[in-house]
Amino acid sequence: MNYDEVVNGRRSIRAFKQQPVPRSVLEEVIALATRAPSSMNTQPWHLHVVSGEPLDRIRAENTERMLKGVPPSKESRGIGTYEGEHRQRQVDIAVQLFQAMGIARDDKEKRQDWILRGFRQFDAPVSIVVTYDRVLKDGDIAQFDCGALVNGLVNAAWSRGLGCVVNSQGIMHSPVVREHARIPEDQVIMICVAMGYPDEGFPANAVVSRRRSVNEVAAFVGFDEA
Repeated sequence: MNYDEVVNGRRSIRAFKQQPVPRSVLEEVIALATRAPSSMNTQPWHLHVVSGEPLDRIRAENTERMLKGVPPSKESRGIGTYEGEHRQRQVDIAVQLFQAMGIARDDKEKRQDWILRGFRQFDAPVSIVVTYDRVLKDGDIAQFDCGALVNGLVNAAWSRGLGCVVNSQGIMHSPVVREHARIPEDQVIMICVAMGYPDEGFPANAVVSRRRSVNEVAAFVGFDEA
């Protein structure tokens, strides 16, 4: 695929084939992703690539804590509550996904199952936990740099036939992730990316999120008017 095909074709994948991803392919993806720009080439990121039994333990303990009502213990700052146009976009994608999955507004059981899928990292065969160096915690640039890396990660994965979903529920209970992914204390857990070969028969995987047009997003200053 060329660059346009990757960027325009990529979508979030929320169900995966239970097919192992070769380490060699993951290394190719990561090598591409780490070409992402970072402030003054500081490259503050670390990637913890988790699969097999350790990932299953993370899934189980995340789910158990969620069902018991244990408060989240994320290390990265949350967004609070979205309002206005941001809330509307959040609602719009939820409507797209629930319509694709046939989940009615009042179907509490299916909605609960959907939430639990997130805590299980959508049963992906691989989870990549993105962290950054704790000495940079008081600033905002390291987190920005990690965002650039994650964008590179999901696009590189797509170019190799892999799907991803950026998944904050998977690190909602950071102590669980830290223990089983063996993450050092001098790193802050930022986010995780669920990754694997897409299950093309899963309806939500066909959903393409709506995007604003260039004219809605960009303001051009200093250009000749058309």
